[in-house]
Amino acid sequence: MARFVHREQLEITDYVNLPEPSARSVGQDGGETAAGSGGKLYRVVAVSFGLLCILQAALNISLRLYTFYSKTPDIELSCTNLTGDLRRELITFGWVYFRRSFYYISTNQTSWHKGRADCLQREADLVIINSKQEQDFTRQFNKVLWIGLTPKVANRKWKWVDDTPLTESYWSPGEPNGFEGKDEDCVETRFLDMENSWNDIPCTDQNFWICEKMIAL
Repeated sequence: MARFVHREQLEITDYVNLPEPSARSVGQDGGETAAGSGGKLYRVVAVSFGLLCILQAALNISLRLYTFYSKTPDIELSCTNLTGDLRRELITFGWVYFRRSFYYISTNQTSWHKGRADCLQREADLVIINSKQEQDFTRQFNKVLWIGLTPKVANRKWKWVDDTPLTESYWSPGEPNGFEGKDEDCVETRFLDMENSWNDIPCTDQNFWICEKMIAL
């Protein structure tokens, strides 16, 4: 009887002394899988936070564009350099995006001063051409366009509508010339097959016009 009890006591002792199962299991490489799960959770949280930041930036851009578009009339025009929803919205509102500026090309013709007045009404101004790329951009519409160049009254030197002096020009050969003694105080892009397409012309002539508006996105 005592021997039997002894064995039973041994069995009970052996059972009691068995190690309790750990709350963390060990992986095949010896590392704890709980720690691995914690690392995955951290990565998921980090990625989610990054996506939220991207969505916030997209929302900010959309709100700025909506404010800008709400001040412009509805006409159809092609748009370059943007894709997807932004491209479709710009087409609807008649503005073209190129190299950090928005451009509006008229669908009717008028004098230089009336064309500029239309630009100012749109919170823009006649285009100021500062680079070869921008000069080439204005030629792609296959229209003779008023640009924002005119001579100063005092010294007859050419200046832009923002009062900055002309430093880089694209005059057609022989221009400006005041043809036949006329007061050709405004500038158009006429010779569209040439990079140097500018021509001076009386401001009362009838042309299409191109507005430029810089906007911070």
